[in-house]
This record gives sequence, C-alpha cells and structure tokens, in this order.
Amino acid sequence: MKGMETLDIRDFMFRQPDFPRQSPTDRFYFDVACCLLEKYNDSVIGQELPEGTGKRFAMCLSGYFQDIIADAGIWRSFVDANRRMYGYSVPFQDDTDEYVDYELNAEDVRFLTWYVIAMSCEEKRQIYPHDEKIMELASCAFDYLESIYEEAPEPEGYNLARGLELNDPEDKEAIYHFGSWLFLHCYLMTPAFGLTLTEIMSDPELMQSDDVTKLHNRMERSMMEDPTGPLAFFIPEWLQLILEGKLPSERVSDKGVHPYYEKFIAATGGKRIQYFKDYEEMNRFFIDSMGWDKNQEHLPVLKNDCDFVVLVNPRRGMLVARNAARCIADPDNPLYDRGYARRNAFDFLTVRGRCPADLVKFAFENHWLPDAVFPGTDDNSLVERNHDFIARCYLQQYYRD
Repeated sequence: MKGMETLDIRDFMFRQPDFPRQSPTDRFYFDVACCLLEKYNDSVIGQELPEGTGKRFAMCLSGYFQDIIADAGIWRSFVDANRRMYGYSVPFQDDTDEYVDYELNAEDVRFLTWYVIAMSCEEKRQIYPHDEKIMELASCAFDYLESIYEEAPEPEGYNLARGLELNDPEDKEAIYHFGSWLFLHCYLMTPAFGLTLTEIMSDPELMQSDDVTKLHNRMERSMMEDPTGPLAFFIPEWLQLILEGKLPSERVSDKGVHPYYEKFIAATGGKRIQYFKDYEEMNRFFIDSMGWDKNQEHLPVLKNDCDFVVLVNPRRGMLVARNAARCIADPDNPLYDRGYARRNAFDFLTVRGRCPADLVKFAFENHWLPDAVFPGTDDNSLVERNHDFIARCYLQQYYRD
C-alpha cells in the first residue's frame, strides 16, 4: 500500500491570498485541508495516484470551500462564465433544482475532484469525469464539507478582490497582488497551468541557470502572456471577469481576406477543407490547384508524414494537420477510419500540438468528430456538449487565438 500523504501548514499558508500575514481562521481551514487529505488517503483512487496528488486535491477543495464561504468571487465568476458561454453551471454536470448558486454543491466538488486529478497526473490525464472512483472520492469530500458548512467561519483575508476597481489608480498595486496570487496560487488556476509550468521549467536556459531572477522574470512574462485556469483566460481577462463580471471580448482581426483563402475556395469548388493520404498527393494539390511553383517540394518538413488535412481560414490563410484525416467523419472524406478515430480523435482536444485549434473548432461545428470520447467510454454526448471547455482546459495557449 502506498504511504499516506501529509500536509505541512507552511504549504497551506504559502497558498493563502494574504500570505505571509496570519489570521485566526487559518487553523480552521488548515484542519479542513488535512481532513480532505485523509479522505483522499482512504480512497481507492488515492492509492493509485502518484505522491503529491493528494496535497493538490486537499488544497484545491479547501480553497474552493474558503472561496464560497467568503463569497470571494472566484467560483462565482467561473459559474457565471460557464452559463454565458455554454448554458450550464459546471462542466460535465447536469443542472438540477438542487443546485444552489455560489454555495457548496456536490456538482462543484465532483468537477474539482476530476479537474485536479486529470490536470495533475499524466497517467490519468484523460480520465472520465464520471469515473466511479472519482465520484466516490468526491462524495466523501462533499459529505465532509457539508457537515461543517454551517459552522465554518468566514476566512479572513480571502476577499482580496472586494471593493477593487480595475480603472482606479489607487487600486493598481492591490490588483497586481491579486492577479499574481490568482496566477501562482489560486486553487482554480494552478491545476490547469501545471503542464505549461512544466514546459517553462524545461527551458534549457532556466535549467542550466542558478539565477533566480531569470525564473522570476520568466514567470512575470508568463503571467501576462499565457492563459490559465479551466477556461484558459489570461490573467487580465480573469480580473475583468471577477471584478467587473465581463467575459473576454472576441478578438476581431483587422486583416483582409487572406489570398490563400480565395485561391483555395476557387480550387475546391467552395470547400474549406481537403484531405490527402500522403505528401505527394498534397504537394500536387499545392502546385496544380493553388498555383505554387512547379517541380518543387513544398513544405518538405512534412515529407515523412501522411494522413493530411488542409483547412483554410479567411483571416489566417491555410493550415496543415498531419496524422489527422482518418479522424474526421466528413461525408466527403475518403480517408475517415472509425477504428483509428476511436483511438486517436480525443487527443485533438487533450494533447497540445496534436491538432490545430482551427481544425478542432471547424470539425466540431460540423459534428465531424463523433469518435472523440473519454477512453473506455462511449459518451460522445458529454464530449460534444463540453468540447470547447475540454479543449480550453487541456490545450490552454495552444487553443486560444
């Protein structure tokens, strides 16, 4: 049996929004986190997951609990954004009459249990949100939190955002502090940012340097440049959502129609997408239909690949996806292979760099990815309804425009 994980109060305090200041309620919520960790240690799934996952679970659920007790606005904003973007309160959960806005809910705990495990464990990264073991752990955690809900004191210092105004110069420093805490320590942001952080830390320049300043500067840049959290919003967008209740506005390109778009549409009889079994076939299309230079190998870096999809976008031009055509159930796609798609299509939503975001969006708009399901399930309707959320949560900056 795997050893039991424990939680150090220093780890807990470091993630509190008003750290290093201490408050009388810290001990209560540290004890909550420890009890949640005990529930995890006693669970079936807790015995299967790597060291450290239990701490992340306990910190995530205790952070959520503090948020809703204080009505700090983070979870509230997430629920509001889901309703406006997708028409539901919590991803993967059915809205019921029993759901109470911005208070403790079993649906919230089920989602967060899946979220922290899927984002933290490579071997469970594509775990089904309704997995029996996840539901069992979530049920235990919810029952415990419900038993102490009425007695829980308001966590002092958890309301960093209260009274702040984005455009008030006097709030500038406090807003920066709040944004930094959201990015680096908030229970809702850090699980989804984990893989991005791993990519940052694998930078050879950082790995070979003992200069803490370089890491600090890189994280500062990441806070402005990289999206985070389950909706893959940038920190300024999260701040706008939490402080003003506004969703990010869609970015509208001021560029005209890309010349490749017009050529492509003319060559295909109005279609935006084409499929090619190998490089030679695709290269002939570039030459014969797009008018590219003859007797030349175009995009030679792709010569050893196959199974291509070429999609054209009116603003961005043409994109090429390799090892993808067999997953697209377009009636006009002769390469579609249901068996291959069942094994690989879900990766389009969960593996960074596997498929261009424009193709993911276009395929789902046309209902051409029916085989994209959580491994071991046939629950296409769950993925279909949540596909944009899934892609945002897993792909992060690879999905955002």
